[in-house]
Amino acid sequence: MKENGEIEGLEVHAFEGEQYRPLMSYCSWRVAMLNHGPKFTAPTCLERHRNTDEAFVLLDGVATLLVGESAVRVAMEKFKVYNVRRGPWHNIETTPGAKCLVVENDDTDASNTDYREIAR
Repeated sequence: MKENGEIEGLEVHAFEGEQYRPLMSYCSWRVAMLNHGPKFTAPTCLERHRNTDEAFVLLDGVATLLVGESAVRVAMEKFKVYNVRRGPWHNIETTPGAKCLVVENDDTDASNTDYREIAR
């Protein structure tokens, strides 16, 4: 153990703010936290990733995945892994207090993601 209480080889990451923040990357994957924020209250667009699946795990609160061309609503259950395969349109809707873990390729960004407005 190091002097400041750190254990060699162990990293601890957290994020308590709103929205989405990557916490760590390793080789080709990234782990992030997605916490409720205005962007996820009533999503106005869907996205699809051309190079990666994206896995979501609801840790707390209430969240709904919007998946596919017609944005089918899937109520998430805590601690289950929801893997959106590479290619389908999707987004997530959350309520205050929702916290989700997200795992995806580390290079996922606007250059390999398509966006479209949700038809309401």
